[in-house]
This record gives sequence, structure tokens and C-alpha cells, in this order.
Amino acid sequence: MQTLCHLARLPYEQAKKYGDRTVFEYKDFGGTVWKKVSWRDFGTNVRRVSLAMLAMGVKVQENIGVFSQNSLPYIYTDFGAFGVRAVTIPFYATSSEQQLQYVINDAQIRFFFVGEQEQYDKARRVQALCPTLERIVIYDQSVALAEHDTTSVYFKDFIEEGKDESEDKLNSLLSSICGDDIANILYTSGTTGDSKGVVLTHGQYMSAFKANDKCVPVGEDDRVITFLPITHIFERGWDFLALTEGATIIINTDPHEIQKSMRETHPTCMSAVPRFWEKVYAGVQEKIDNASGLQKKMFLEAMEISRRYNIECKANGKKPGLALSLKYKFINKTVLSLVRKQFGLVSPNIFPTAGAVVSKEVEEFVHILGLNMIVGYGLTESLATVSCDHRDEPFTIGSVGRPIDGIEIRIGENSEILLKGPTITRGYYNRDAINKEAFTEDGFFRTGDAGYMKDGELYLTERIKDLYKTSNGKYVAPQAVESKLLVDKYIEQIAVIADERKFVSALIVPAYALLEEYAREQGIAFKGREDLCTNEKIIKMLTERINTLQQGLAGYEQVKRFTLLTEPFTMENGELTNTLKTRRPVIIKNYAEVIEKMYQE
Repeated sequence: MQTLCHLARLPYEQAKKYGDRTVFEYKDFGGTVWKKVSWRDFGTNVRRVSLAMLAMGVKVQENIGVFSQNSLPYIYTDFGAFGVRAVTIPFYATSSEQQLQYVINDAQIRFFFVGEQEQYDKARRVQALCPTLERIVIYDQSVALAEHDTTSVYFKDFIEEGKDESEDKLNSLLSSICGDDIANILYTSGTTGDSKGVVLTHGQYMSAFKANDKCVPVGEDDRVITFLPITHIFERGWDFLALTEGATIIINTDPHEIQKSMRETHPTCMSAVPRFWEKVYAGVQEKIDNASGLQKKMFLEAMEISRRYNIECKANGKKPGLALSLKYKFINKTVLSLVRKQFGLVSPNIFPTAGAVVSKEVEEFVHILGLNMIVGYGLTESLATVSCDHRDEPFTIGSVGRPIDGIEIRIGENSEILLKGPTITRGYYNRDAINKEAFTEDGFFRTGDAGYMKDGELYLTERIKDLYKTSNGKYVAPQAVESKLLVDKYIEQIAVIADERKFVSALIVPAYALLEEYAREQGIAFKGREDLCTNEKIIKMLTERINTLQQGLAGYEQVKRFTLLTEPFTMENGELTNTLKTRRPVIIKNYAEVIEKMYQE
């Protein structure tokens, strides 16, 4: 049963309800042992953080920065700030110094919480360029302080500073909290320009919790592992929802160790972006390709039974027949469960997926594995969920689900999806001019995404701002093309090029480990990546695979030429945002000569 209340009160209400039951499982920074925290201790520690913030001088609705990987102190900081009516501004742990400086100055941040050595070092380097920044609080006790640093303090010592602070003052603040208070300002990753701070209120959160509770089946028996950064509104909203439902949160601090963490902790739920499942798809397909004849036959037969059960029947709201149900029960227990177990998914429940286009092949494949992928759509400005697959309701592969309760969707000019409802932001922080452009005259938020409604489900077609127009006057949605090709196991990254060009081309970063393995199997000699990228046999192999994947696209949408790159797109080069979305203008600029060569006659 959901506990629906203001986020400032949530730790205390759940502590009364669940007491010594576990709410968090986590590892210390650099640790190897999983530890546990009870709901009672969660409430106690959040209160201590709130008191320490009061002792430090945090004011009502003051902006506080948090720059860290997912961690237990990070969550304590968030909820501690909510208790004193402060606003937390989360930063991605990979943010650049330029991004730090921009946001700290834009939001006038005085107090900055950082995770590990890398975050601390960056914060120290920009401190002199940020006039408001007074103090840095460090989560990881092993961080080495810079020489002559007199303004930083470890989180453990920061907590001690609140020991003598007035409990009455904190209680007074807790009694004055309201839904109009700002909870977070989340700065967008800025694929096309400067970041904008999206204002999210406690009232928005409460409306989102209430609406998602009606359609998302997560409960107190679930074990939810964090994969995406808590900075991301998808992970943040999902984790907070899980806390209202009494679920256990498994805090995965190192994103590179997610599969190891899954095998160690056996989560039942995890939110993810499509790229995670694309890699699972490619990995399983690789194992099928390399299996013996009998093993391959057994798995393909099991997949066909599961497809009929989960896609033809369950997805369409039909009850499977007795014979099919018995067959599925058998193959689910003997075949599919073994595949899921490799990922640590012993008792899987739900797996919300959003953030980019999910290819139909991948979505269908995940359901065939017996995993309940809940595809959805949302934005930071909508506090995550706009629509998603609903519990116990039919869903269509390729849609992004049904709108959640309270959201009004209107399809505007150029098929733009327009939104209104209690979870929609009131605007961007200190951006009056942009706010006027972001909303229609009657108050609908302009998403910039194009789509349509059919039989109660929402479908996305393209990102309007990302639409390319070829020199022949044809419109191409690059994300749609890229999602088709990213399911190939040999493609790690891709950027489609088409704007004002006579045909579509692509820059492709191969999955080099697999490509090298293929080259060795085929007797292709190579000294390095350059040899692989220019080898005619490899180009021919990839061309055939790409042509097969894009058969469903119109001729003018299909990639006609591509270039293999020896180095990946990176955040350091400005080619990726913190959420790993491609910054197309930067890529086009960085690879201008390579692109021009693809269009030479």
C-alpha cells in the first residue's frame, strides 16, 4: 500500500510503518561488501542531515548542489534538504568543469556536495570562478584534500555539526512544507544549446506518485536496483516512487558494474534506457549464433512458444489456451529462466524503459525472455512519465503506452505532442523569455516531439528539432533510423547524417571486441582499428547487415553510405550529453571532412 505524502515526511512515515525492515542495500565508495539500512535508520539519518544543514546556514528554498555517483549519502542529502525546505540541484557525476561553473553561477549555489576524488577535484578547480560557492561537502572519506583547502569538509564531519542544532526549528520547518515548494531544479543536458533548469515542485512529485501507483505494479516486496544516475529524472522519479511503495532500493554506485551488481543482489525491478536492452539482445543473439545445432533449435522453439504466449496473447489482452500455457510454463522454467538468471534476474517483476526510441525487435525480444518491459515516454519537464504500458491492460509493441492519470495530451501543429497536467513543470529557472515560448497560449507545454494517439496509446514519430530535410525535400528522423541499426551486435554508436544532403549517410563506431573476433575467425589480418575500419570484407559484411535491418524504411530514409570510426563519441569531446545522447551539431563539426568524403562522387 502506497504511502502518499510530501517527500520531506516520507522517511519518517515509512519508518513508522516498516521499522527495521531494509530500505537500502549499498556498498561504500570503493567497497566490496553489500550493507543494509533499515527504514528506521533512514529516518534518523535524514533528520541528522537536516539538522546539519540548518547548522551550516541553509535557508528556505535555497539551491544546494549535489555532484556524485549514486550513493547512500546522495539520497540522505536529497531528503535532508527536503526537510528544511531547500532545493537540490543534481549534477551528473561526469559533468565537465564548464558545466559545473555554468550551473553553480546560474543557480547561485553556496553549498556543494560531491562524491569521489574526481568530483572533488573538479569542484575545487571551479571554486575560484564561482563567487557564491562557499563550501564543499565530500561523501567519500578517502578523498585527498587539496593543499590549503579550508572550505571543504567530509560528510561524516558535516553531520556532526548538526548535533547542537534546534530540533524545534526543524520541526517548525517540517510543519510549514507545502506542495508549491520547489524540490529540485534539474538542468537539461542541452543537446542543442545551453542547459536550462527545469523547476520541479513537491506538488508535482505527489501527483506523479499518485498517478503512477494506479498503473505501475511495484510494491513492498520488490527489490529495485539503480542503474541510471539519480540525477536523471527517470531514475529519480522511479526510485522515489518505489520508496513510497515500501520497496527496497539497491544502490549501484559504479554504472560499469551493473551486471555484476545484478547477479549479486537479484533485483526484481530496474529502470533502464533502450541501449541497455539492445546490448542484452545482441549478447543473447551472439550466444544463439554460437550454440550447437540442438541447443539452437531448442532455444528458437522456446522463443516461438514465448512469442505466441507473451506477444500474441498477453500483449493483446487475450487469455492463452491451456496447451500453450502448459508449453510456456515448461520452457519458462527450463530455458528462459536460465537466460534471465545470467543477469541475476531470479524473480523478475517489471522493467520500465524510456529515454529514447525502443526498437520493436528489442521490445519484443525482452518480452519473449519473460521480462515485463514497461515502455514509456516522458521528459524532465513532465517529471518523467507522460505515458507507459499499464498493468493488466493490452499494449502494442511500438507504442509508448497509455497516458497516466491527470495528463492531457493534445496533438498540435506538425504533429507536436502538447501536454497539460499536475506533473508538468511551471517553467525553467530564471528563463522568462524561454518560458513564454515553451507553452501555448492556453497553457500546454510544447514537447518538441511529434507523435499521434491510436486506440488510447501514444506513438512517437520523431523529434521535431532533430528532423533532417534532404536536398530532395524528404524528411528523415535520424533517431528512428539509428534505433533500427543499433540492434546489430557490431554497432556500438551511430550518428545519421542527412540534413541538406542528397542521401542519408552514417558515422558508425563498431563494437571493436566483436569486430576483432570476427576478423580473426575470417582470417582477416589487422594491426589496429584503422585496418578493420577500411577492410573491404568487413565493410561488405556490415553493409549486408545494415541493408537487412533497414528493409522496413523508405528508400530515402535508408543509409546509403557509412564510415567506420576508430574512436567513440565522447562527452569529453562534446559529442555526447551526460545522458549519452548525441550532440549532432558537434559531431557534424568534428567529422566535417569525413562526412564530406561520403558525398563525393
